[in-house]
Amino acid sequence: QVQLVESGGGLVQAGGSLRLSCAASGTIARINDMGWYRQAPGKQRELVATITSRRSTNYADSVKGRFTISRDNAKNTVYLQMNSLKSEDTAVYYCNADIAPAFTFRNYWGQGTQVTVSS
Repeated sequence: QVQLVESGGGLVQAGGSLRLSCAASGTIARINDMGWYRQAPGKQRELVATITSRRSTNYADSVKGRFTISRDNAKNTVYLQMNSLKSEDTAVYYCNADIAPAFTFRNYWGQGTQVTVSS
């Protein structure tokens, strides 16, 4: 059974920083793309950042220059360093990954971690 477990969320003042982590566990043969999404109250879930197995990255325009996604393939972990946080970054942040327990890839989601930015 593959699981994604996020950590690192919390309450921070505007202008502050947080670092999210997401570790994949279980039977894992290979991980392709990993990413972070977020969902604010009353809004749809949106892409924040993604990173390929070769570490090519993609960011939403709203976080470019402030957030950095990275991964440690040896630890099956993806990170999101969030700097210069704004109140509009308040949301539940979800980890996402394409993981093959054996030969077939499947898309997995974490349970989410709350990030609250106070102004």
